[in-house]
Amino acid sequence: MSDLCKISFPGTDYPPINLQPHQNLSEHLTIHNSPVLFGCRTGICGTCLVEVIGDIPLPQLDEQEMLETLAPNNLGARLACQLDLTNNVEISRLEL
Repeated sequence: MSDLCKISFPGTDYPPINLQPHQNLSEHLTIHNSPVLFGCRTGICGTCLVEVIGDIPLPQLDEQEMLETLAPNNLGARLACQLDLTNNVEISRLEL
């Protein structure tokens, strides 16, 4: 099981989940009624704005532009629908 990514949600009652690397996070979290809300799933609405603690790939240009608008001073801000998980992370919702 060492090849799974553990996703934790500090400050919530939602239990940690384990996913295969590169598995679709938004699809899994929607099915399991997670604390992260999703809208468009394409990175343009900002509904799934979260703060991530952990080692993840840098955002693509389109996501980076959205993050500069939604959370310009938060280097840990990401759009959960755009995350490509490869390691253990902690995810907390950010309010718009």
